[in-house]
Amino acid sequence: MGGINLKEELSTGEIVTGIYKTGKYIGVITNVRPEHYLVKVKAVLRHPAQGDLHMPKEADVPLFHERRALAENEQTNIPKNMVRKYEEPLPAYKDSLVAAVAAIENELKEDARPWAVKSLEKIQLLKADYFKIK
Repeated sequence: MGGINLKEELSTGEIVTGIYKTGKYIGVITNVRPEHYLVKVKAVLRHPAQGDLHMPKEADVPLFHERRALAENEQTNIPKNMVRKYEEPLPAYKDSLVAAVAAIENELKEDARPWAVKSLEKIQLLKADYFKIK
């Protein structure tokens, strides 16, 4: 006898939040797969952490990754257990990215560890690229 699935299945077109790697996004479900939802990104709630995902908050790693936020309308597979329905007003992508970058910057500025210093350097590079004048 199978267990009862208490989590409601979401469907295409629904607005959701999803955690992808260390970033958190708002998006629209464009496809339902057995283990994942395909989500089209509409806003950034939390900017991804910088550095090595396998050695978080460590500065002395072979490759300290610069991790970009997913782009507006970029699609990504997110495990179903990392997706929740979103019912607030949808912010504009650029406004949400500005807020997410400011939030991670503020967190990093308050942390003196080498990982935070390196992360802040990466965020400054990303910030210059994200918000360049076209």
